[in-house]
Amino acid sequence: MRCIRGTLALALSSALCLSACGENSEPIRVGATMSATGAYATQGIAARNGYELCASHVNAAGGVLGRPIELVIYDDESSSEQARILYQQLITADKVDAIMGPYGSTLTEAVAPITERYRMVHISPLAATTSIWEQGRHHLFMVLPPAELFLVGLLELAKEQGLEKVAVLQEQALFPAAAASGAVAHAKANGLAVLEHYTYPSGTADFSAYLNDMAERGVEVLAMTASALDDFISVRSQLNVLGIELQLFGNSGAVDQYYAALGEAADGDLGLSAWEPSVPNPGAGAFVTAYEETYGLAPSFHAAGGYGSCQLFVQAIETAGSLHSDAMREALLNMDTQTVFGAFKVDKRGYQIANQGVFVQWQQGRKEVVWPAELATAPLQLPALNRAQ
Repeated sequence: MRCIRGTLALALSSALCLSACGENSEPIRVGATMSATGAYATQGIAARNGYELCASHVNAAGGVLGRPIELVIYDDESSSEQARILYQQLITADKVDAIMGPYGSTLTEAVAPITERYRMVHISPLAATTSIWEQGRHHLFMVLPPAELFLVGLLELAKEQGLEKVAVLQEQALFPAAAASGAVAHAKANGLAVLEHYTYPSGTADFSAYLNDMAERGVEVLAMTASALDDFISVRSQLNVLGIELQLFGNSGAVDQYYAALGEAADGDLGLSAWEPSVPNPGAGAFVTAYEETYGLAPSFHAAGGYGSCQLFVQAIETAGSLHSDAMREALLNMDTQTVFGAFKVDKRGYQIANQGVFVQWQQGRKEVVWPAELATAPLQLPALNRAQ
């Protein structure tokens, strides 16, 4: 069967090194879960789309080692327990040939013991908590920047503007705790005053006590980290209602749905994006075009993370020349490459050491990269919060 070479194939990074054309055979069945419902659905649906779009491009270009990819993706409902049940099912009952990771640190931590037990290479598209990679695991690979770096860009911007009074607000969960810890450490190391480090339980709806306390303390910069988009939206809305003005408000996950929910009230807010289409990664333009044509909206960094992780998966198989777990692991440990999502290079733990992400600011409804300076598409606007009530 002759390989298809066309527009879809161009969206893949040249680093994929797709196999030579050959006779088609049984599909490579790749199992995963993604959060189509529950607290992580916004991110999970986008990441699943990234997986599916990449698989369609790989198959259009001839497959992997002459075999098409067949995805088996279940909804884990944003539940650690459901994710564990489903990965066990994928490996032992569905007998998939390989697996890809779920969304986020919480679910990755939940299923990592299972994928390790069965010695399955596990590329995690959107988990970033360092502690997950400090438990002697051998088959788990990080694609995102480490969580501890997620709010560093905001603090660097604050320092550049001469702002010193910082508060950190975090959800009591695995990834937010790591991101907040990194933010506090970076702020203190750079001479910023962390006036308060607040921790709130998952499911909190009323943030007024935290926000009023910040106002009384004269906080200039609020760095917030959470697992669910709704928390960021709630805090922004309540800041407006309370009439509290900060110089900078930044969070650990910039997505289009944030501005869609808040409109002009979001202008000036900042967020970490592990990927933006303006960043010159190989194949990014073709990926954006294909994603918009397929799904009718622009891709978030979660979608790009899913796509880029699939690219790494394909490159690992091609380099190894098989689906043998040890050979794929060795290939990933030795990679120094670029995908649509960005740079990938890991240490012996499988821990990402080449990706730092970018910080974006909403400016008149557009996401503009404002940090680091060499990738900026616009200067930072300050003060950020002069909201219409």
